[in-house]
Amino acid sequence: MTIERILRGMAGFFVLLSLTLAYLHSTNWLWFTAFVGLNLFQSSFTGWCPAMTILKKIGFKE
Repeated sequence: MTIERILRGMAGFFVLLSLTLAYLHSTNWLWFTAFVGLNLFQSSFTGWCPAMTILKKIGFKE
């Protein structure tokens, strides 16, 4: 699997997880959803994402 596919899967998982936690536990979890969305938005302009850097260091290929 490529880093981009893993990154999309991670982003989708974190959004769904935070929405579930907001529904079940506390609406403060929506801040995490906003963080994920903001990170995806900035990476569309800069081409850089912290998760991609971490995945590259772990050894995943582009």
